[in-house]
Amino acid sequence: MAAAGILRVALVLAALIPLPAPAQPQPALPPTTPAAEPLIAPALPPDAEFARNIALIRADLLVADALVKERNWVDARPHVTFPREEIYGVIRDDLRTYKTPPFDAALRALERAVAARSLKGYQRAMTRVRAALVDAEFGLRARQKDWSRFTLQVAVATLRDAADEYDDAVANGRIVRDVGYQSARGIVAEASRMVDDVAGALVARDARATQALRGILLRLTHIFAPLAAPKEPRADVEAVRGLVAQADALARALR
Repeated sequence: MAAAGILRVALVLAALIPLPAPAQPQPALPPTTPAAEPLIAPALPPDAEFARNIALIRADLLVADALVKERNWVDARPHVTFPREEIYGVIRDDLRTYKTPPFDAALRALERAVAARSLKGYQRAMTRVRAALVDAEFGLRARQKDWSRFTLQVAVATLRDAADEYDDAVANGRIVRDVGYQSARGIVAEASRMVDDVAGALVARDARATQALRGILLRLTHIFAPLAAPKEPRADVEAVRGLVAQADALARALR
C-alpha cells in the first residue's frame, strides 16, 4: 500500500479512538478496536535490532525504578534480572561496534542490590548501567543519518513486544501474570519517551500523523497506568494489538 494510502487508513482508525480527558477518569476500552492491519514483525537491520534490545533494557529498568521507589523489592527483582538473563547475552558481541563498555558487572550489582534491599547499592549500580546505555545511544547516533526516522522505527518495533508481553499476562479476561503486565507497561513508557524525543522532527514531516500516533500512545499509556497489575484489565489483548497495529501503520506513513 502506498504511504499516502497507509496514512489515510491509519488516520481514520486513530480518529475513532477517543483521547483521554486530562481531569477525568477514563472509561475502559471496548473489547475490540476498529479493524487494523495485522501486525507484521519484519526482520530489523542490525542497528535497529541492537537499539530495540537497548530499549527493552530501559523499559524493564523503568519498571524496576518505579517499584523500588515504592520499596517493592520483590516485584522489582525480575525487572533487574531480565536485562542480564534475556538480553545482555544477545548484545554482548555487538557492544564494541557501538562503542559501549561492557556492563554485565553493573547489571549483576543491580541484581545483588535489589536482592539485599540496599537503596544505596541500587542507586550506584543503576547509575553505572544508565551510563552504559547512554554510550550505546551515542554509538547508534553516530551511525544514523536520520535519527528521528530511526528512532520511530525502533520505538514501534519495541511496542510490538508490549503486545506480546500483555498477551502472555492475560488469560480468560484476567491478568494472571503481573510481571508480564509490568513489562508491557515499561515498554509502552519507553516507546512513548522515544517518540516524544523526536516529536519535533516528526511534526515537521507530518503533523496530523504525529498527532494521531501520540494519541494512540496516550491510549496505551492509559491502559497501563497502574503500576500494580489490576485484577480486571483495562483492555483485552486484541484491543492492545489493534492499537499497536495502528501505531505501526502511522509510523510507516511517517517514515
